Amino acid sequence: MLDLDISEFFDEDGPLATAMPGYKPRPSQVELSQAIGDAIQDRATLVAEAGTGIGKTWAYLVPAFIQGGKVLISTGTRTLQDQLFARDLPRVRAALAAPVTAALLKGRGNYVCHYHLERLQGDERALKSRTEIQQLRQIQVFAGITKTGDRSDLAQVPEDADIWQRVTSTRENCLGQECPRIRDCFVVKARRQAQEADVVVVNHALFMADLVLREEGVTDLLPEADTVIFDEAHQLPDTATRFLGSSVSTHQLMDFGRALEVAGLAYAREAAKWSDVSRHLETAARELRLACAPLDKMPGRKATFEAIPNPEEFDEALAALREAVDTATKALGVVAEKHPDLMAAARSGAEISIRLKRWATPGRAGGHMEDEGWGRDDQAPEPAADIALADGPSTPAAILEGVAAAQQWTGPAVRWVEHGLHHVRLHSAPLSVAQAFSKYRKPGQAWIMTSATLSVNGEFTHFTSQLGLEQARTGKWESPFNYPEQALLFVPRGMPEPQSPQFLDRFVDTLMPLLEASPGGTLVLCTTLRAVEKVAMLLADAFDDAGHDWPLLKQGEGTRRDLLDRFCKLKHPVLVGSASFWEGIDLPGDVLTLVAIDKLPFAPPDDPVIEARLRACRAHGGNPFSEYQLPEAAISLKQGAGRLIRTESDWGVLMVGDARLVEKPYGKRLWRGLPPFARTRELEEVLAFYRRKQGDDDVAA
Repeated sequence: MLDLDISEFFDEDGPLATAMPGYKPRPSQVELSQAIGDAIQDRATLVAEAGTGIGKTWAYLVPAFIQGGKVLISTGTRTLQDQLFARDLPRVRAALAAPVTAALLKGRGNYVCHYHLERLQGDERALKSRTEIQQLRQIQVFAGITKTGDRSDLAQVPEDADIWQRVTSTRENCLGQECPRIRDCFVVKARRQAQEADVVVVNHALFMADLVLREEGVTDLLPEADTVIFDEAHQLPDTATRFLGSSVSTHQLMDFGRALEVAGLAYAREAAKWSDVSRHLETAARELRLACAPLDKMPGRKATFEAIPNPEEFDEALAALREAVDTATKALGVVAEKHPDLMAAARSGAEISIRLKRWATPGRAGGHMEDEGWGRDDQAPEPAADIALADGPSTPAAILEGVAAAQQWTGPAVRWVEHGLHHVRLHSAPLSVAQAFSKYRKPGQAWIMTSATLSVNGEFTHFTSQLGLEQARTGKWESPFNYPEQALLFVPRGMPEPQSPQFLDRFVDTLMPLLEASPGGTLVLCTTLRAVEKVAMLLADAFDDAGHDWPLLKQGEGTRRDLLDRFCKLKHPVLVGSASFWEGIDLPGDVLTLVAIDKLPFAPPDDPVIEARLRACRAHGGNPFSEYQLPEAAISLKQGAGRLIRTESDWGVLMVGDARLVEKPYGKRLWRGLPPFARTRELEEVLAFYRRKQGDDDVAA
């Protein structure tokens, strides 16, 4: 440990200022860093809300380097993970001259797999186009020269290209120690580096995958750590819900059928009629899809287990599917040791079998005694047998004995079915992740959770109770920005009710004068994808009518990164987006001078998990609106508003079209949680603000 008080690192003549031109000490950054240092020293849990512009990354890196011991830093996304590892971490480490080593670790799907790459090379018929042939060659060259195998380092092949799924491994099809290329494995190398490094940068998805695997007895994914720092910690409850749940789709079932047929015919031709086994499985999957057809007429094309419109037909189809999967898995189990591909297929079948089993209930077709309790939302299974399968079981018996797949929790759960255009997906998720998440913290381990949006009106109860962290220290450090001068919150008068058919038309009509007054780009944040389509269409018509040729970008017309890159290069662009654009977007300066939010971001009532959580809250005598829906909306609204002001020189207008923000009694809880923008309901005041700020810019120029 370096023998210095933390505040000294942030002084005007300290190491950070010396090494980084333009660095300015900020009292809030120093206080936050000291609180983090105290929590690390005391091996405590700290929930720290750090307003935009404080510099929270440096505030946690300094104490992490000087007193954190072995440190895990978990970020909200892979993009932030790469940015932290490649930019912030090296700069702070160099400034402090800290003798720490660092490693980057992602999920296995981010690394090229030599074995699957070679298999695809040998089967070019599997390539779907000339583009894929070219992409395969680029990946082959990359695999031969890269030290990490990280697909994000190969920019020529888009991250969302389908071919990546066939040249990387999954937990189910990884051959583990049986793999002939185990010595060259990029995943093994990355995990080894992580074990040896002082600081390891991961993401929340990988952290939660590790939590689930530890429940199954697998402990080699993430290294043990003295300190865990969660950046963008507000995402943890949703990430935990996703990873502690499980799903199985007819796509997966079809893939399993094809994989078992190919492996069986290649390496165990005499053992079974593999084509018949595969056909039986595919037929059962199609029958389930047909049984789910009535879901097309239901909201969101989905239904909770209790609300399935034709339960007898559904249960019968599910029972037949379970029988087909079990038959296929047993056939594979007998021959699994003959070849790694057979072993991988057997493991896939066993995992699917366990997920389907969680959908069966006593008293309905296909149920068995061991499924007791799964007919109700208030019951969930005990954790499955402690069988470690991350690197493959050694015997077929181990495969069939138990794949402890996801959904490793006890307590209330919800199940629902989703009917897509070409698939059916069965989901299950915990109603609460608090117990599973909080017990993961090891004795003597410090946990630091930080984000700009963790509290509701200065209270952290909603966040801490979701993760079972009621005993955590909490603190809020305000942004150094001069929000009353830099930004204006506009809630227009005379707007229709949000559920009115005329609402979006009026929203766009009200937005047009602001677009004409705003000199920079505009981000329009909608609460639903349907609203994105409607608003984009209305804006296009309004632009035509007014003779404007402003660039109009819409979510879905490209990847998020592609849309944002284009936004930054265009003049006066307007980007319309939904959920994924409400956070993690950094558009400083005149690139963005207007953010418009259509409605208050209350979670959709047809979301099965939210619906079940509200029902559970009501059953326990609580008020679901004030205890769950309102805090969730407050945090989301604060995230959306946070897109506007990113630096000390940024300025602009935040328009919220939903008058409930100021006209309903609960609205005060929402707007008081926002940064302290100046506020108005008058359009003329907004236009005067734009004229004044542009005049200030002209004078400054």
